[in-house]
Amino acid sequence: MPFNLPRVTKSLLIANLVGFALQVLLGNQRLLDFMLWPWGDVSDGLDVLAPAFMPWQLATYAFLHGGLLHLVFNMLALVMFGAPLEYVWGERRFLAYYSVSVIGAGLCQLVVGSYALAHGTEPYPTIGASGGVFGLLLAYGMLFPNQRVMLLFPPIPMRARTLVIVYGLFELGVGVTGLQPGVAHFAHLGGMLFGWLLIRYWRGQPPFGGGRGGPRMRIVR
Repeated sequence: MPFNLPRVTKSLLIANLVGFALQVLLGNQRLLDFMLWPWGDVSDGLDVLAPAFMPWQLATYAFLHGGLLHLVFNMLALVMFGAPLEYVWGERRFLAYYSVSVIGAGLCQLVVGSYALAHGTEPYPTIGASGGVFGLLLAYGMLFPNQRVMLLFPPIPMRARTLVIVYGLFELGVGVTGLQPGVAHFAHLGGMLFGWLLIRYWRGQPPFGGGRGGPRMRIVR
């Protein structure tokens, strides 16, 4: 039950529900300033006056969603992967990890979106907690590599480590080929990348250390 979740996971869940409720009540037009926009002139070709990129968007975009299904799938993943990680890491480390994954995903999407805008692509905002969720997925696969998880579509059980590899390769493939437009695949990869880097930093592993002296993180087999 959501009420039995650890505190930070539950707070993130509530914050995302509140963000979606505001979208429904106020409309997305009034929340454009909180979506992640590319760097550059985003007003050309749009029916509304879009805001420029602002630093706070690297955090606020993750509490808005593109629809009910988008919200539901992200929140299911937040609960499924976030709660075990928070129990292992504690509140502060878990919140730090999720925040780095969200901001790192936003930075990667900012680079991709700004590059596309500079080369004539119509500007578009990015929203959703998926970057943070993909960071959680990576961490879950690293700490619980042999834990069996079940995909929803298709319902295939596999080890968490295998799931991370499959999703990572899929996101890279569709991101490079552009076969699934409208989805911020490089934001997903960015969440995984920055999460991986933070874990290596905590462990004192390269490129942040010589591989010795850092705290070994618990791996549940």
